[in-house]
Amino acid sequence: MASIRDLLFGERERASQRVAALEREFGDLAEAASAPGTDDEHDPEGATLAFERQRAAALLEQARAHIASVDAALRRLDEGNFGRCERCGRPIGEDRLAARPTATTCLTCAPRR
Repeated sequence: MASIRDLLFGERERASQRVAALEREFGDLAEAASAPGTDDEHDPEGATLAFERQRAAALLEQARAHIASVDAALRRLDEGNFGRCERCGRPIGEDRLAARPTATTCLTCAPRR
């Protein structure tokens, strides 16, 4: 079975690949929107381009935030605090960490966030 560090590095790698793909998608959409003859306000396809740009931007923000949460989990691991609830200090359950390795709270404290 993989170590938690390996699991976190895998999560980070997948999120980094997602960021790269979304950056390409966002760039393609921005290029399409700036192409001659494209007018977001009056072009029937314009609303679609604007929507797709906003969707890509939101997904990109989420992927970057996930990388930040993985990096924070790796820091907690290095500091010896990984797997401890940041609110109550009790251990975070193994099942929760297996499902969400970046979790910072136990199941009891999670709804209070």
